[in-house]
Amino acid sequence: MLATIGVPSFEALLGHIPKELRHGKLTMPAALSETELVDRYTALSRQGEVKTSFVGAGLYHHCVPHAVDTLISRGEFFTAYTPYQPEASQGTLQSIFEFQTVAAELLGLDVANASMYDVASAAAEAVLMTLRVLGKRRRVLLSAALHPDAVRVIETYLSHLEVTIETVPLKDGRTDTAALGKLLKDDVACVLVQSPNCLGQVEETAAIAAATHGAGALSVVAVTEPTSLGLLESPGACGADIAVGEGTGIGILPSFGGPGLGLFACKEAYLRQMPGRLAGETKDADGRIGYVLTLATREQHIRREKATSNICTNHGLCALAFTIHAALLGPRGLCAVAEQSAKRARYLVGKLEAVGVKRRFAGPFYNEVVFELGAKVDAVLEKGLSRSLAAGFDLGRWRKEWKGGLMVSVTERHTKARLDELVALVTEVCR
Repeated sequence: MLATIGVPSFEALLGHIPKELRHGKLTMPAALSETELVDRYTALSRQGEVKTSFVGAGLYHHCVPHAVDTLISRGEFFTAYTPYQPEASQGTLQSIFEFQTVAAELLGLDVANASMYDVASAAAEAVLMTLRVLGKRRRVLLSAALHPDAVRVIETYLSHLEVTIETVPLKDGRTDTAALGKLLKDDVACVLVQSPNCLGQVEETAAIAAATHGAGALSVVAVTEPTSLGLLESPGACGADIAVGEGTGIGILPSFGGPGLGLFACKEAYLRQMPGRLAGETKDADGRIGYVLTLATREQHIRREKATSNICTNHGLCALAFTIHAALLGPRGLCAVAEQSAKRARYLVGKLEAVGVKRRFAGPFYNEVVFELGAKVDAVLEKGLSRSLAAGFDLGRWRKEWKGGLMVSVTERHTKARLDELVALVTEVCR
């Protein structure tokens, strides 16, 4: 560069500046990360709004780099609704294939579909799939710690069928394996558990899957916090036959409750009963790699009575965002996000326990914790909002027997200062 402009050295380039003005290193503040910079501008431009949220309860706010929005906004992705014609839809089909690959790896199973609407619809489709695979079995067991929204969707899906839905009770916030053993009979089609569950507790999915298989039923595992798979064993590694998940948190930010992104994967043995669409990789007559929709019949779209599922599309743009963010993170990046979220959650637990605020459940957790506040939950939430802070989720909104529990979700977005702000708020109200 110096040679191009005809200057022999960098010092010569500065020769016209008086020596007394050359102070050397400038006193500048430390550089901010992308997330810190966005938070800084948000704080300056949106005075009075909630600036910190510890609400999770099924939708989790993680850092999503702006590269994701930039890439999904490119013209190449403004494509047709359904890629029926592979010769005109190779880009769309390849992005779906890449998404399926990521989803299958995360969930630890053989094959994943092109995505579902959200984890609730995916869970309902998984239950229907088990009923198709094990046609004569008509009982379905749902853990009491399955997200209430997913329970309602499953009940709606099965309302027109002669199927019995039963709830497996909890013990210290987790599925009671002893009670499950008593419910498992030869008429059970599946057992569905969520891990981490809706109370933040990590379930004994391997033991539950083993007990389920012992009764000849299928094991289904739901994951609503996708970053947890950076630390925890995948559902497939724990013996699940089918795994479903929510993709929000990777590539997708919570926005008024949606849109969601349903992940769905299963063992290869059950591939032909899997709902939704599937993109496959093949080669043309000249040996070039190509992508096509495969194993999805026209009945999926036009003949309800012949279809394995009437979900005949997928959340394509959300799936693309998920895939791009997952590729940017890579395995080590996902582990780093999970480690940061888990460590910060444990920092918060340590600080609150030091001032006498206890966890409601003693079992293992990832990044979501229930604190026992009793009648002071409402006061904490109200005072927090007056300080532009959403302190967590009141479990009493889900079930009366869970009243008094404040569920707090912590991710890598929560700095030490924000965690200390929550500790100060809870301490002030509960002392």
